[in-house]
Amino acid sequence: MTEHIVPDSEARGVMVLLPPLPRDLASMARLDRPIGWWLLFWPGAWAIALSGNGLASWRLMLWFLLGSIAMRGAGCVWNDIIDRDLDKQVARTAARPVASGRVSVTLAAMWMGALCLVGLVVLLQLRWQAQLTAFASLALVAAYPFMKRITWWPQIWLGLVFSWAALVGWVEMTGGLSVVGLLLYAGSICWVVGYDSIYALQDREDDALVGIRSSALRMGRHVRGGVGGFYAGALLLWAGAIWAARPDVVALVALLPMAAHLLWQVTTLKTDGANALILFRANRFAGLLLFAACVVVGAS
Repeated sequence: MTEHIVPDSEARGVMVLLPPLPRDLASMARLDRPIGWWLLFWPGAWAIALSGNGLASWRLMLWFLLGSIAMRGAGCVWNDIIDRDLDKQVARTAARPVASGRVSVTLAAMWMGALCLVGLVVLLQLRWQAQLTAFASLALVAAYPFMKRITWWPQIWLGLVFSWAALVGWVEMTGGLSVVGLLLYAGSICWVVGYDSIYALQDREDDALVGIRSSALRMGRHVRGGVGGFYAGALLLWAGAIWAARPDVVALVALLPMAAHLLWQVTTLKTDGANALILFRANRFAGLLLFAACVVVGAS
């Protein structure tokens, strides 16, 4: 039934054609909302590009994209299982398959396991150092759904998780961590906090009623300045990564399109959340802008 398709689905036409159970499984893994794949994928792509291999490593990037789709899906299913009682109390999430009871916790766990198997196939394509780096993120992923219950800043934890591909990508390309990879990762964390604070504006009233904590609630009427501060921090850290990779002022010019895009997000943000989803999704393009910068700098 179409009422079970979330309003922000980007594949509503396809979802309508699916039988109820496949539709619910696709919804749980957010397969109809690809923005999450891209946000998980881009930090890894940045690391691969900035390492100097750029577009020559396109096969590896495709593996990273597949891994992003599978593991983002598995993480979302895990989140739905843990948050099913909270989801029932929030208008935007009440119709989720597990929260509504259409899909059992057992079936959801099996679906999560299947997605993790796809992630394992991707993992086996990497060198052992990168495999260990990827495994190290599992504790962070498992703990994330609980963060909104114990801290006002679950977005920072999400940043640790959603930026991890930068570390995996850097280790895969270079064999170990370095200042460049760490700065790229830290900048991505700030970026995630910024865009997910924008996303959280959609649920601010419901979150306050049911006791869910978020950076959007914590920043209150200063949310635009807060997002701007995190975006500025991201740009400074990325500038440090680029400088460490290529100490040339000209190389920093490659960051200007990304800086302009993030400035546009901050200046057009409506604090009532009216355009939150649009600006949140715009970060798919923001990731592409930084990827282009990393390709240019890495190849020079």
